[in-house]
Amino acid sequence: MGLSSAATTTTPSDLLKFCIFDLRRGQHEGEELEKILFFFPADLPFPAQLSVIGLSEGLITFTRIFSPEAACEVIEADMHSHVFFEAEPDIWMVMVVAKSKETEAIWRIEALRSVLKEIHSLFVMFHGSIRVLLDKEPGGGLTRSHLFTFIMDYLTDFLTGNKFTLPNFRDSLKERGTVQMLTVGREAAIEVQSLVGVLDSCMANTLGYSVILFQDLLVSTTLTPDDTTNLFSYGTLRLTPRILSSGGTSTWSYLRKGNVPSQAELASRSANTLSALDGFRDPSSDNYRIVRPLQHGKWSKGKDGFLVTDIWGVEVGNLVPTTPTLWLQQTEHKMYLCVYQHKSLTIILLIPVTSMLNGEEGISMLKQQLLENASAKIFKVEEKLAKGWGGENAYHVKGYRYLLVDGDRNISRASPPGKVTTLAKESLLALNKVREDFDLEKNRGNVDAVNHEKDLEICIRAKNNAWVIARSTRGKQLYILLEKANETLLYASEAVEKFSDRYCNGAFSLD
Repeated sequence: MGLSSAATTTTPSDLLKFCIFDLRRGQHEGEELEKILFFFPADLPFPAQLSVIGLSEGLITFTRIFSPEAACEVIEADMHSHVFFEAEPDIWMVMVVAKSKETEAIWRIEALRSVLKEIHSLFVMFHGSIRVLLDKEPGGGLTRSHLFTFIMDYLTDFLTGNKFTLPNFRDSLKERGTVQMLTVGREAAIEVQSLVGVLDSCMANTLGYSVILFQDLLVSTTLTPDDTTNLFSYGTLRLTPRILSSGGTSTWSYLRKGNVPSQAELASRSANTLSALDGFRDPSSDNYRIVRPLQHGKWSKGKDGFLVTDIWGVEVGNLVPTTPTLWLQQTEHKMYLCVYQHKSLTIILLIPVTSMLNGEEGISMLKQQLLENASAKIFKVEEKLAKGWGGENAYHVKGYRYLLVDGDRNISRASPPGKVTTLAKESLLALNKVREDFDLEKNRGNVDAVNHEKDLEICIRAKNNAWVIARSTRGKQLYILLEKANETLLYASEAVEKFSDRYCNGAFSLD
């Protein structure tokens, strides 16, 4: 696929192997290839693919002897890290990452697992459960084609120039799989709530949902936390004003070091994806139309303010783009996706497909109703939010570099990326190590799932004398890095207490 590692000049297959397989398939001799649903790199010979999957299957079977309910999550070998995620019963995603002496190639296992989780969550949102797809079409050709195009489009966001970069220690003050909220004042909050009411009235009896974003931050949602997280992830990957103005480059790519890919490069990647698919997909899938919701540069803003895309095809006869659809995780309802944008404000409406008896005609009428009844309110909300917006450094706290995570609500807040880049490499390496240790302690005590009452704290001093402190309590985690702190632990501890009292309502205070 023309990808190379940021940490090494070896081929992609030496750096990364990524596969999805079904343990219920290919159980008889000569049918082993049936279990492969996705493999990267796709041009790796089938015996080599089966070798990776066979080893993974053996490790899963072995670890289930000791832990039937939760098989292995990671296996550390001399040359590779094997990261596991059981996306659905007996459907496994495995990432095999090569280890390197290069300091840039230092990963945190939970960060890699979060990539696997995000891929699966987004895939299910647009295509439905992998198991359901396989049950509908046992040959697996359609499922393989959907998975390959979707994942390859997703992986292009990790390309910087001609280098392929996985999340590493420099991303330790980020938490994938969470949403970032916009803090608003009382007056703005009242206006936002009023707008939500107007949106609900526009959707009338359709039992629809709304999500409001300002810049790349969440303002309001009527969805469940999991569905909000999935839609927020897609919105910040493909829909926000920053993405549209950059020609489809995701926020992730924007935050990475190096040159931002041009539209020509993105188009080339898309073409390469389809070309590579020709040698991978099942011939039986040629009769299916493959929807690629993560394809770059396919969304644009229409004259009426609504975003349009031809990803889902066009209506026969008039070439009008078909309204996109997705699936809600909790209710499993299929929803129309309508997106309206005014300056920095993005409004996402989800309308049940079953409630629109007239299909596209009904969606057109709903859009017209929104323009007539909600435009003035939308303009007013955007104006108020823009006036109160402090810019990209709005949540910077002088002297601190921090990450705050609320696991129960899937919310996080962190120091601005521009401020994180000022940190020394030694500081970030120390933070990455603390987060690894913290992940291990959380998993041992099952803190993030059941035992919220148990508090944890880790505090270390880095080689460059920076302090790294991690605290967890009642489902929330706080990570703080202090580079210009006093020499004493007491000073560092007091600094964390001040932060907790002022910005976290004392949630992480030890008193």
